[in-house]
Amino acid sequence: MPTLILASSSPRRRDLLRSAGVALEVDPSEVDETLRPGEEPRAYARRMAYEKCHEVAARRADAAQGRPVLAADTIVVVQGRVLGKPADRPAARRMIRSLAGGEHEVITGCCLMLEGAPRWQEEVVTRVLFRELTDQEIERYLDRGEWGDKAGAYGIQGAAAHMVNAVHGSYTNVVGLPLAQVVAALAAAQAHQTPEERR
Repeated sequence: MPTLILASSSPRRRDLLRSAGVALEVDPSEVDETLRPGEEPRAYARRMAYEKCHEVAARRADAAQGRPVLAADTIVVVQGRVLGKPADRPAARRMIRSLAGGEHEVITGCCLMLEGAPRWQEEVVTRVLFRELTDQEIERYLDRGEWGDKAGAYGIQGAAAHMVNAVHGSYTNVVGLPLAQVVAALAAAQAHQTPEERR
């Protein structure tokens, strides 16, 4: 398959794909990520992945000529509420407090386009359980500064790892990309089949 165009600036997604041997070029999307009033979390993640993928594919001549384009959007959902990326430390503090001692969902919407048409779309859901946290623990975590530019103010692979009691589902999905599903979709697209046809 030709080199993948990754419509994301996330170093975590880039590294996950490269760890699976996927050759890629990074070309981030510039779409508006505003949540629409009343939009359900899964629908939002799906729409964002599609719009990011479509925006990059539409402006790349090589995408129309067979270069695959992959986009993903990861959100954190607690009690039906979408947690985006915190604007500042107080916002990050509120997010971590809302996650502490409970379970939340990490949803990644994915979209793969080939020759300008969607070949695969899916939302992968992982449930994550945080342990109870003291105010001091939260402040020490915030001092590390890793909460910036992360949905829900945390990345499971970094300083937040000690806050996680359990992960139910894809671990790499929480990092930012459900790698097993993506690799299967790329293989199916390479064979010009849907993942269902390949099974």
